[in-house]
Amino acid sequence: MNVITHLLAAGGSIPNHPHWPLLIYPGAVKKVTPEAFEELFTRNRWPAAWRDGVFPFHHYHSNGHEALGIYSGEVTVQFGGDAGVTVTARPGDVTRRAFSPNHLKAIARVPLPAADPVYGPGGPLFTCWLPPSGR
Repeated sequence: MNVITHLLAAGGSIPNHPHWPLLIYPGAVKKVTPEAFEELFTRNRWPAAWRDGVFPFHHYHSNGHEALGIYSGEVTVQFGGDAGVTVTARPGDVTRRAFSPNHLKAIARVPLPAADPVYGPGGPLFTCWLPPSGR
């Protein structure tokens, strides 16, 4: 499984999780169409909710998990706030972000997802998101 991880520092205005890194799945989708991503995500219990571009400002979602599939063009995104990591994603790539349950009560109520958005229930998300003592 080809997954790149970036553990982002907690703190600042973006509540990065201390144990759940940013996950990047390069070339996760071979037949790159919006429908291919939606089918992949839905099959792995990550229902498709939105098609559009990437916001040009820092933001996060405190009440759920989000996977981003790139089906057209190329995008350079800074994940994790001003001190985060800048990633260039291309068609076929998927990214998966996590925020800290230590910063906001709403985030603390968000459980682990039921499945990895790309590889399903046995995917690398669960290996990458175990606390250091559980690895």
